[in-house]
Amino acid sequence: MGSMFRSEEMALCQLFIQPEAAYASVATMGEEGVVQFRDLNSEMNVFQRKFVSEVRRCDELERKLRYIQAEVHKDHVHVPVPESSVFPFAPNPREIINLESQLERTESEILELSHNAVNLKSNYLELTELRHVLEKTHAFFEESFSFQQQDGTSASGTDSLTKALISDEALNSQSQVTRGRLGFVAGVVPRERVPGFERMLWRISRGNVFLRRAELEESLEDPATGNEIFKTVFVAFFQGEQLKSRVKKVCSGFHASFYNCPSAHSERQEMLKGVKTRLEDLNMVLNQTRDHRQRVLTTVAKELHNWGVMVRKMKAIYHTLNLFNMDVTKKCLIGECWIPIKDLTFIRHTLAEGSKAVGSSIPSFLNIIDTNEKPPTFNRTNRFTQGFQNLVDSYSVSGYREVNPALYTIITFPFLFGIMFGDAGHGIILTVFSAYMVIYEQQLSKTKSSNEIWNIFFGGRYIILLMGFFSIYTGIVYNDIFSKSVNLFGSSWSINESTSSIMGNKSITLDPATNDYSQKPYPLGLDPVWQVAINKIIFLNSYKMKLSIIFGVVHMMFGVVLSVVNHVHFNKKINILLQFIPQMLFLVLLFLYMVSLMFMKWIWYGPKNSLKTSPRCAPSVLIMFINMMLFKHTKPFDGCDEYMFEGQDRLQKIFVVIAILCIPVMLLGKPLYIILYERRHHKSDSSGELNGSIELRETELSGMLNEAAGHEEEEPASEIFIHQSIETIEYVLSTVSHTASYLRLWALSLAHARELFFIKN
Repeated sequence: MGSMFRSEEMALCQLFIQPEAAYASVATMGEEGVVQFRDLNSEMNVFQRKFVSEVRRCDELERKLRYIQAEVHKDHVHVPVPESSVFPFAPNPREIINLESQLERTESEILELSHNAVNLKSNYLELTELRHVLEKTHAFFEESFSFQQQDGTSASGTDSLTKALISDEALNSQSQVTRGRLGFVAGVVPRERVPGFERMLWRISRGNVFLRRAELEESLEDPATGNEIFKTVFVAFFQGEQLKSRVKKVCSGFHASFYNCPSAHSERQEMLKGVKTRLEDLNMVLNQTRDHRQRVLTTVAKELHNWGVMVRKMKAIYHTLNLFNMDVTKKCLIGECWIPIKDLTFIRHTLAEGSKAVGSSIPSFLNIIDTNEKPPTFNRTNRFTQGFQNLVDSYSVSGYREVNPALYTIITFPFLFGIMFGDAGHGIILTVFSAYMVIYEQQLSKTKSSNEIWNIFFGGRYIILLMGFFSIYTGIVYNDIFSKSVNLFGSSWSINESTSSIMGNKSITLDPATNDYSQKPYPLGLDPVWQVAINKIIFLNSYKMKLSIIFGVVHMMFGVVLSVVNHVHFNKKINILLQFIPQMLFLVLLFLYMVSLMFMKWIWYGPKNSLKTSPRCAPSVLIMFINMMLFKHTKPFDGCDEYMFEGQDRLQKIFVVIAILCIPVMLLGKPLYIILYERRHHKSDSSGELNGSIELRETELSGMLNEAAGHEEEEPASEIFIHQSIETIEYVLSTVSHTASYLRLWALSLAHARELFFIKN
């Protein structure tokens, strides 16, 4: 708890490690995660450092792992969840060589399998396209065959096509020189390119190309990507070699594949039979290749997680070693790092074990360096407190050895959320959901999800659990379960009216000064009779609004009080006098006084009291606070008093004057003290004690003036005033804005109620 209350003490240390023991020592320190190294080679770029080649090896291993991972996901191979949540340790240099060779073999095998699969799929695609061409072109050639049979001639297939496609008059009108055989090109073209393909053929041939096409009903598979592709079979008829050359160029430009298709029916049938046989054989080979690839990827998938962790740890170790510097003899690595005081013994033991493991004759050792630099903040956490610490750090990280607000956030954050949520029913849902994540956190932590929303929920599972608990509690206090009340103990109110009176009136007033109220409050929470009251919203709004202000002011005061703990710890007495006291006076005399008025109003004004203390004469706390700040008066109702007690007007004016006087104290007190302090020590510097006074000044200022230790240059007076002005303005405005912000607890609680869902039309 001491570590959670305040950040741990840190020491700047210098490590002297033998090169052969450096890897093992840094690996062990990295597993603990309690050392922050400093870069001693900041003047060198990343390519000039000693272990840059090892880092590149790790980059290459990561590239291979990414490739293997992509292939595993591409084939939808199941990656098993690690049985243990403990990550593997960083590999030693001998294991690195074995891992490197294993990844090299695995990558080569997968590359070869992928290359073979692409080639086989390409061949399969070509044969499939050829099969469709042979099948679809049968209808295109039927006309020529029927014409040949009717004519009774034994002309060749091409001559038959000519007679079928060109009229007799056109043939007779052509001279023997210009008349030639009709040629054709058959193939497949992507379906989306067919319109442009047709237009281009018509333009380059001036309408002398006859195109027949038929779409393929089934989709084909792209060998490279595995995506579906849709194609169309075409046959282009033309006359002349020059036109044939143009047609082929257009086919190439539109990425069309053309195949040799015989015009004779028997030849096409023979070729189709051979293509189908080859497709069956190729399909069998493809299935065997696919099964072998699945077996390889399934075996690799079991080790992917461990390999990835080992490579990342290895890369982190070499990155850390690049922060070290070599001594002049080039036989020792020197590093500087911040280490928690509690872990110095462990680090020394780690260095000794690392040297012993490699059999080094010269042991590695650690020296503590005296420094005036401000150490980093380190708060040790566990799985319960980690979420709360991350929540606080997302806003700001506290300074070194300052009070850690995460300790108090464990209660305050879920509790304020509960005030805002205020529904026991929804609180139960939150509790069940978070309890599931807490109970099965070991299994859930093994599955590394890429869903950012889920990772946020799982990281804050203990926060959500406490939020659910406090929501249930405040829901019971509000007597609100899914926006409805529950009557567990019987209402303290009773209706003492006759049935005819009840049926004859739309509303009945229950007076707490009569027998309608039993004078015994409801045992737990809000009386359920308020669920049916007409003035329910007015009462709950007033109650929740005051409750939000009360907890908000107490919360702000608690935060200001925590600053005293820091001032006392760092021996900043001047901050207590010139910062804490005026800040607390400003907060107490204005806002805590407003809270006290709320309690006075609750206690002093009631239905059974006299006229002056009856609810009719109860003054508005808000109007009274505004009049207090503006020095105004409001005329009360007849027979009522403007103030709650005698002398309140005079007391309020004194409070406002003192609060206003606190502002110049916060604004000018500390800067003037710093300037006078500096001038007094400048005089002592000129009297012959320059060096000693400088050291004394730096030491005292670091403790009393909240400046960083080791700050050699003096801050100009203008900068001091500007900095203090910003802090003062921020504090004064934030007290008002934060008080208003706490009203969100009431506003969101009101918005959360959804009684409309229970209203039936």
